[in-house]
Amino acid sequence: MPIPSNTGPLSTETAVTGIDHVLIGVRDLEAAAARWEKLGFHLTPRGRHIGWGTGNYCIMFGRDYIELLGIIDAQQFTNNLEKFIATREGLMGVAFSADDETRCAAALKAAGLHPDGPKVLKRELELPGGTVLPEFGLVMLPRDETPALSAFVCVHKTPELVRQPEWLRHANRATGVVSMTVVVDDPVDTAFGWLPVFGPERIATANLVTVIDTGHGHIRFTTKAGLAQLYPALVPLPEYPAPWIAALKISVADKARCRDHLHFANILAFKTGKGCIVPPEEANGVIIEFVQE
Repeated sequence: MPIPSNTGPLSTETAVTGIDHVLIGVRDLEAAAARWEKLGFHLTPRGRHIGWGTGNYCIMFGRDYIELLGIIDAQQFTNNLEKFIATREGLMGVAFSADDETRCAAALKAAGLHPDGPKVLKRELELPGGTVLPEFGLVMLPRDETPALSAFVCVHKTPELVRQPEWLRHANRATGVVSMTVVVDDPVDTAFGWLPVFGPERIATANLVTVIDTGHGHIRFTTKAGLAQLYPALVPLPEYPAPWIAALKISVADKARCRDHLHFANILAFKTGKGCIVPPEEANGVIIEFVQE
């Protein structure tokens, strides 16, 4: 049921338009790239953040994407990635989209938050014809103001460089990010912490989860017991101290073709009515739920 609007402070319009991409921290970037290609995804050429020690491969969809993030030079700044992968691999954060980073930062401040930025980040992208420099406008959100999630806002300044038509075609027929699922101690209380960003009308409760509609894509908060009920075929489930991001739901255009690809690639997958579920040991610590909706 929707949470009544009088249960918390009304939000100021923050200009956040949805999920732009999710980040997956991995220990071996090249091995992870090979793994996700086997899962049926078409990866972009490798990128590297200028001035940082991190590199990435991206899995692009029409409006959002997945970023595989790894360390390629441990002597440089890694934005705490080394601390994350010392414990585990898997989903480590989310980037929200916005139309303009300056207006978004101003709106977030008006909503009572304390964002850092806007600032500009460039990364090298190793295309066959030479290296190009995609540019992004960033607004960083303080960790204590984004309950249970590491989050920032990302505005693409050079979208034509990072979203090329051939990169959008995937053997598993994937078309985009539907949601991410976060394990917390108190789903309702955690979601309420996002009221300044999304407002009460974007938050709803169900039997197992409390869900935020970000405008494009959903964030689902559940408990450890709730995660087990959502994915009963996955036994045992990973156990980490809450909060941690457990699962990624991805839409597919053809669930039968998706299942066939995973079968012939020798990827363990459990059939569901809408698609299938890939356990975390097959996907660098991420539960992947493929669905045809």
